[in-house]
Amino acid sequence: MPKNLMRLAFFAMALMLILTACAPAATEAPVQTEPPAATEPPAVTEPPATESPATESPATEAPAEQFVFGMLLVGPYNDHGWSQAHYEAGQYVEEKLGAKMIYLDKVNPADRQGTTPDQLAEELVSQGAKLVIFNSDDMKDASTAFAKAHPEINVIMASGDQVWPEGKAYEEIPNMVNIMGRMEYGKMMAGCAAALSTKTGQIGYLGPLINDETRRLVASAYLGAKHCWSEYLGNDPADLQFKVTWIGFWFNIPGFTSDPTQVANDFINTGYDVIISGIDTTEGLTETQKAADAGKEVFAVPYDYIGACEEGASVCLGVPYFNWGPAYLETISAAAEGNFQSNFQWNGPDWSDINNPDTSAIGFVKGDALSADAAAQLDEFIAALAGGLNLWTGPINLQDGTAYLADGEVATDQQVWYMPQLLEGMEGQSVPD
Repeated sequence: MPKNLMRLAFFAMALMLILTACAPAATEAPVQTEPPAATEPPAVTEPPATESPATESPATEAPAEQFVFGMLLVGPYNDHGWSQAHYEAGQYVEEKLGAKMIYLDKVNPADRQGTTPDQLAEELVSQGAKLVIFNSDDMKDASTAFAKAHPEINVIMASGDQVWPEGKAYEEIPNMVNIMGRMEYGKMMAGCAAALSTKTGQIGYLGPLINDETRRLVASAYLGAKHCWSEYLGNDPADLQFKVTWIGFWFNIPGFTSDPTQVANDFINTGYDVIISGIDTTEGLTETQKAADAGKEVFAVPYDYIGACEEGASVCLGVPYFNWGPAYLETISAAAEGNFQSNFQWNGPDWSDINNPDTSAIGFVKGDALSADAAAQLDEFIAALAGGLNLWTGPINLQDGTAYLADGEVATDQQVWYMPQLLEGMEGQSVPD
């Protein structure tokens, strides 16, 4: 290589070394397991979070867990009576709260031999129930045992008094609520409608079993009948015949109870032209309809369920019914929110509108067989009750003649709830055999 070219190459190499030595040192990058968040490109398959509608939850948020409650029904869920009223109240809660109901019906010794309600409640819990409703008085002991064994599960005992501080059976059970409607008012309306409609002055009451609840309800029907018989029709109370016949349970169990069909026909065949039902099912109404179809002028008042008149519309004077929905909704909502508190409820009608499905625990639907005059008088009676008329005001004697309320004395809640006998003027058995 010529000397000049060698010198030029040497000079160029030396210049590159000098420039490299003069350059600033490079900073060493840290080791990363993930790309920096700032340099990660946004996903192209989803819009940016700021573009999501305000009503949508973020994709990563878990949906709220649906609250599950269970219900034990003493009879069939579609009995057109007591059990169906509870069942439809559960459906009301499902609709209003977005909760889920699971249930077992026919929870009674005849239909589920060898099992107890508290055992069946365990089955509901195994299916996810966080609250269990026991819907019958004869489940009282089982509901208490279950509530004590499962303090983490909330319990509603319908018609019970275990957590009533002023009650005879009071216990401190933090996870239990007692709920009952003041059906005494509904039965007074039933008795009034019967008295305004009877042509013979004979009213028959088809009773279930005998206990405090059933005594106070049939006594309330008698008080309503006697009041309207005398105050609106001007009749002598002594001329009113009011008889109760008990079948032995809430509904017919062949071989265990008296047959309500036969009891109803016995009333009709002996001159009783109005039958007021106190049982869970509609035999009193259906047998009355058959008798009317055969040419007899007879009437009936069913019980419990708002749609009960459908079984015999042309003879139905009306029906007093329970509306469990509002109280169940309030209590189950509290449980779902973690605010459940033990309490005793004895809920009356909403006197501004006794048939309001969202506010009134007790209602009365007039039937097709109630005359226009009787309907007007019944409305007057209901307005009087709303205004403070209290038929549980003395003088009132028990069936055996014992003074129960002195003249002008108003019964306490305890005196009404724990009714020891039928009342003077009533015919029928006061205590079980």
